[in-house]
This record gives sequence, structure tokens and C-alpha cells, in this order.
Amino acid sequence: MAKLRIFVSSTCYDLGVIRSELRPFITALGHEPVMSDYSDILYDPRSHTHDSCIKEVPNCDMVVLIIGSRFGGTGIPSVLDNFDFDNLSSMSTKTALLEYKDKLSITQLEILKAAEQSIPVYAFVDEKVFHDHHVYEKNKSKPEVIDAIEFPSIQKKDTAKYIFEFINFLTHRAHNNSITPFSRLDEIKENLTGQWSQLFQRLLSENRTRTIESRRYLDFSERLDDLKSVVMASIATPDLRDTARGAIQFRHLLTFLSALHAPNLKELLTSDFSWEELLSEFQITEIREVDRSERMRPELFLLKNDGTFYRCRYSPSVIEDIRIDWSNFTQIDKDSRVAIIDATLEDRDSRRHRPIFHVNKNFDEYVEEKFPQENLELDEDS
Repeated sequence: MAKLRIFVSSTCYDLGVIRSELRPFITALGHEPVMSDYSDILYDPRSHTHDSCIKEVPNCDMVVLIIGSRFGGTGIPSVLDNFDFDNLSSMSTKTALLEYKDKLSITQLEILKAAEQSIPVYAFVDEKVFHDHHVYEKNKSKPEVIDAIEFPSIQKKDTAKYIFEFINFLTHRAHNNSITPFSRLDEIKENLTGQWSQLFQRLLSENRTRTIESRRYLDFSERLDDLKSVVMASIATPDLRDTARGAIQFRHLLTFLSALHAPNLKELLTSDFSWEELLSEFQITEIREVDRSERMRPELFLLKNDGTFYRCRYSPSVIEDIRIDWSNFTQIDKDSRVAIIDATLEDRDSRRHRPIFHVNKNFDEYVEEKFPQENLELDEDS
């Protein structure tokens, strides 16, 4: 079973304890942690380890970033060729970090690659670093002041501005710009548990909303089809009321029958055949229902006299409704029937969205291959 792959990005030496605790936490949630210090990344001997880390990021589903007191190793120059810095510059309103491309650390490059790939980043920063970042922001416009400040949270003074500008880049992105300060590992765990739970809940809610909207769209689409049939039919015959009513009532019937292969389709649709005679004219000898499993609804097949068959998306009850519609359709005067038929057959949507389709295979062989254990039941109404 596929698992959510979570890339953990941080410096290792100062955050080793946090990383070691995050690994079992992520695993316990059923996800797969991807961490450079646990051999989760393929280190191709033909390339640099930095290159391997960057290439692994797009293979993950999300990234957990931990920012601490260390800057980490600077990325090798060749790795920079893998980035679109113009695109990255458009993602944030504070891009001073990108002016120092040759100074970017491998951790920062991992996050920039995640940003390029639109991979969610859950960022956490040591609260001491977070506090010093505010001091940096207030004084960075005064070079003589900022150069003299020793930030207690930053291990090496000359790396402070690169760490703080990294925070600026992330917090001023157009989206995914949240950074959470922490003082204890449990705060990270609690935050991730809550965030991922809420995200899952929102995805379920959005999926329900999309399903509802999809149903509304289909209903609206059907109403438009009905209206189209009414308009087209009204043009073709002077008896507008009956024709319009018939265009709506019999659209499903005519769409169904027009999907059956017959060179003389219009002649058959204007005939007075009984339902059984009509099916015979379409070379349909039998309607069978196959029970696939208890969890899946039965599937309907229309068998032809040449041994091939149609697969049908309709249920037996819908076929019964269509049979009744045919009986009523044959009672309408021929001119109105012709107008309704013309309107339906000229509707491209009706031709494209067909309820049945022909399978040019022997039915018995097909059933033996697809449903070897199932029993076939003859539909009594066929």
C-alpha cells in the first residue's frame, strides 16, 4: 500500500535529537519518513550527495522543515542549475535570499525545490531564532548596527542574515507561508497532528462539495438537453406543445435505441413494432443480467444473434421504463415522431454520451474470462 512520503529537511548536527524523534512519530502515523541521515535517499555514486537530496524532494508528498541555530553546508554550485530562480522570485515579496545564490545551504535548496514543485512545506523555527529574527528585521536597515549585533541563537555570526532572510522568503510567500515557532519537540508533533487531521477533514469536505456540485451540473445539463430538444423539435413541426412534451419524455428512449447498430435506424424508430419485435430488428436476441459480486451491482448485457453483445449502463428497471416509453412513443402521430427523432439524432451530446456500447467479442467467452464463477440470469422482461 502506498504511503505518504514526508521529507524531513533540517541541519543534522544541532537538530539530531529532534530528527530522531520525528522519525518514529511519522512512522506511527502510517507515513514514510524520508531523511538523509537514515539512508532513505538514494545517493547515486555518479553524483554529489547534494544533488541526490534535491532530486529526492519531488518524489515526496510534503516536507517538514526545522530551522535551528546552524546554517548547514552550502550547496555545491552545480546544484543551482536545477532551479528556476525567476520563478522562485515571483513566489515571495521578500527575495533578498535569492541574491546570494552561491551562499544557499543544502537545506534551503531543498525547500526551494519543494516550492518549485508546489509541495506543501510545514515549517518550524526554534523560538530563540524566531525572536532574534524580529531583532534582525528591526535593525537590518542600519548596517552599522546589524553588523555589530551578536545573535545568541545563531551559532555562526556570518550566517545570521542568510537564516533570517530564508525566514523572510518563506513568510512572505503568496501561499504556504506559515512558520511556527517551537521550544519543545512535542509542540511540533502536536502541530503536525492537528494540521494533517484538519487538512484531511477539509479534503473530505471539499470532495463532498464537488460531488454535490457535480450532481447539480448533471441535472442542469439534462435540463439544457431537454430544452435543446424542445427548441429543435418546435422548429420541425407546427404541433409545438405535443412535440415539445415528447422531445423531453422520449429523449432517453431514442438515445438508447440510436446507440444500437442499424443502417435503417430512422425507419425502425418510426415503425409500429412491438418492443420484442423492435429488439429482434436490432438483432438483439436476449437481455442478460450478470451478478459480479455482492458489493457491485449486476451488469446488463444485450446479446446479438451473431454472438457479440452490447454492455449496458442501465439497470433492468430503466430498461423496463424504456420498454414502456416505446409503447407510448408508437401511439404518437408519425409527423410528431419524425420531428422528435430528428431533434434527438441531431443532438451531438446524445451521440457522444451513449448508455450502451458494442463489444465485438463472443459473449460466452467474454463471460468465462471476466466472470468465471458467476451465474447468468435471464431477464424475464426480455
